[in-house]
Amino acid sequence: MDKTALVAADFAAGAELVQALDRSTLSISVVLWVYLSEYEDWRFALASRRLDSAAPAEAYGLVHDALGAAGISADRTPTLLILRMSDPFIRALRRIFAKAESVEGMRLGGQLIGDRFVEDALVYRIR
Repeated sequence: MDKTALVAADFAAGAELVQALDRSTLSISVVLWVYLSEYEDWRFALASRRLDSAAPAEAYGLVHDALGAAGISADRTPTLLILRMSDPFIRALRRIFAKAESVEGMRLGGQLIGDRFVEDALVYRIR
């Protein structure tokens, strides 16, 4: 299946989402656009200890509430993928990039990270 390209407008929209989430109490540790072969689509992936403490449906609600409080409507919210900090993919990202000074704007892809094959990714934050 052909993969839709992630364009500069998507990166800018993602940056707006990150800023909105940073104004919330969610303390997002990992955030990136990721194209995973299992979904065959781009997902805006997030992980945080605060979201780990919530049930999955509640975690998505917390993110949507934080975005809504920042004036970002549901129709402007991309497909989210909330992962636990203990997820092998998140753990591998954090281990690989733990010492990096900055990862914002970094591209990843064509590789197995943790337990997921990443076809393409655009990173905002890994800490």
